[in-house]
Amino acid sequence: MHPLNSSVEQHYYCEGIFETILDALRQQGIINITRKDISAVDEFHVRGATVSAELAREAGFTENSKVLDVGCGIGGPCRMLADEYGCKVTGIDITNEFIRTAGLLSRLVGLKDLTDFIQADALQLPFADKSFDFVWTQHVQMNIENKSKFYSEIKRVLIEEGIFIYYDIFSRNKQSITYPVPWANDESLSYLVTLTELDDLLSGSGFIKIQTKDQTNEAIKFFTELLNRQSKDGPSKMGLHLLIENAGEKIGNLLKNIKENKLELQSGIYQKNG
Repeated sequence: MHPLNSSVEQHYYCEGIFETILDALRQQGIINITRKDISAVDEFHVRGATVSAELAREAGFTENSKVLDVGCGIGGPCRMLADEYGCKVTGIDITNEFIRTAGLLSRLVGLKDLTDFIQADALQLPFADKSFDFVWTQHVQMNIENKSKFYSEIKRVLIEEGIFIYYDIFSRNKQSITYPVPWANDESLSYLVTLTELDDLLSGSGFIKIQTKDQTNEAIKFFTELLNRQSKDGPSKMGLHLLIENAGEKIGNLLKNIKENKLELQSGIYQKNG
């Protein structure tokens, strides 16, 4: 077993993810596996593949784009960009099992040539300055205490006037939240900031705001429908319960915190300034 090198990696670690996914597919009788067959599990964030597709349309990717996904999980968004836009996508994540699984899944669905996955620390990106046209991240910064370093590293690896895209969860007025949630079992791993703090961090790191979008109501709708469906039919064979221990409790608490106005979701596009 790969030694866990951080409390964050330990939180997300789940052994044999690829094999678990493959077994779930076989139980459903799926033989010729495509990217869409695994989209319910490999888009490890609120609203899944739907919101990734929305962000991609707004960002303006092309087949010539070089993209970095920071905190890529098991690689779903990377494969979506490679498949639908034909661009070269690199994903990094601190969790070795996610990286192993991401590579195997890309090979499984025929996208290994357009995707590359590297275990790395988001605070020490293993790339030269100005290596990427786009950097995006979804549901990652909540686990990162040193956010100034996080955003400065993202800026460093972007080309001049490169684009940063995010989709994340934020604190509303610094209220205490109910744990466990998907990114943390308690406050020791949770480093939530407000939207005002985020804008200050990005501006201070050398980014210019292009656009932002409140995603909170869409998140409530998504989770309400998901939990109602699971209450009626039980968990689907392919879903985030394959990756998250006690997924039902954690997702329920996340929805509770959002409904109590303790958390909010936002997506945004910023441009590197100089």
